[in-house]
Amino acid sequence: MPSEKVLEQKKQIVADLTEQLKNSVAGVVVDYKGVNVADDTKLRKELREAGVHYSVVKNTLLGLAAKNAGLDDICSVLEGTTAIAISPEDHTAAARILSKFADSHKNFSVKSGYLDGAVIDTATIDSLAKLPTREVLLATVCNAFNAPIASFARAIQAIVDKSGEAPAEEAPAEA
Repeated sequence: MPSEKVLEQKKQIVADLTEQLKNSVAGVVVDYKGVNVADDTKLRKELREAGVHYSVVKNTLLGLAAKNAGLDDICSVLEGTTAIAISPEDHTAAARILSKFADSHKNFSVKSGYLDGAVIDTATIDSLAKLPTREVLLATVCNAFNAPIASFARAIQAIVDKSGEAPAEEAPAEA
């Protein structure tokens, strides 16, 4: 039986992890075996810059936290080496970064994930990974709204250019 101090530490880890899972919009669970320190450091830096919390966790502790957060279905993939990337704001950042990393590292693999409180499979994670960033999507929407206005301005300019002369100004009246 573990000591009282160790048991309290584990309870605190589960409580903290449960809170993170509940207060996030997305997360991805990965098998990180075979990743060297240099690659892991680069991955962690990229995730940190994107606002994603990445940590290696014990399967039993993550399983307890997932159950507490209502993500029971994620427990089926909790075996072997496990790390979780939790994104509090961006729905696609963790999936995009970890899927790209998994493509270039043969032993690193995506196990499962969740999105807005629902467990998702690897196919959905791959789809999320292919979505452009939030900034790119917002720029696309802005361009779509701006296009009719720009077309109208070009049409007016074409009419002015076709007439061959600029609108005449009124000459001041002489007394």
